[in-house]
Amino acid sequence: MAQLAAPHPRPVEKQPAASPAPSPAPRLWREIALAAAFYCAYTLVRLLIPHDEATAYAHASQILRLEHALGIDVELDLNHALLRAPSLAKPANWFYATAHFAITLTVLVWLYRRRPQHFRRLRTALMAATGVALLGFWLYPLAPPRFLGGRGFIDPVVALHSFGLYSSPEAGSLTNQFAAMPSMHAGWALWCAVAVVTLSRRPWVRAIATLYPIVTILVIFSTANHYLLDAAAGVLITAGALVISGLIHRKTTGTGPVKDHKVTNKTRNTDGSPDSI
Repeated sequence: MAQLAAPHPRPVEKQPAASPAPSPAPRLWREIALAAAFYCAYTLVRLLIPHDEATAYAHASQILRLEHALGIDVELDLNHALLRAPSLAKPANWFYATAHFAITLTVLVWLYRRRPQHFRRLRTALMAATGVALLGFWLYPLAPPRFLGGRGFIDPVVALHSFGLYSSPEAGSLTNQFAAMPSMHAGWALWCAVAVVTLSRRPWVRAIATLYPIVTILVIFSTANHYLLDAAAGVLITAGALVISGLIHRKTTGTGPVKDHKVTNKTRNTDGSPDSI
């Protein structure tokens, strides 16, 4: 009787590894308390930093000499160009006074609601960069260009009687105006751009986010609030904080580079609503 050959076993299909479940958003009340405590501490430290005006002006002279030697002293030309266009100068003053906080807060809220798995990492990077900046404010007081009228700089807020961050004596007395090194206007703008460009799925939103730090840097120069070198310092500090936080995240979670997976269906958020950005 002929023996039938044993059927070949079917190859076992490998199942794709399950993606780790997204991290839930941290508790809202804790984040609000943390943000409030950090902002209060940040403001208090800035106010407690000694206002060493003589040293701040001496540092301003150092910065300008170094930039002139390097051929990168572009602030005065940009400042005068802006003053020749009052229709741009007034919006620039508003932008400098409001965008720094409003846009950063908007991105933080968007991350919390729409990208909770990335919120902690990016929030921590922002706080770390800002904490390092406080050391710069303390160790290197720096007079902003708008205080250097003898060198030709003009404060567009004063010249145009416009609204601005320091448009009243009361507003100026509530902060340390010699805390210009590093520029966290530039640093926070870079943080916003990185967060939105890497996590948004809409090309037009990513394009606007890419332009945001460029516009911010042009504004802080032309309004005579910062120098190229302190803007560069703010960018480097923030970039370093983002890189380090990303490396720590990968080490602690055992994941590769943090990227959103592309999906065929319309992406939905943790609350079930369609993704808006």
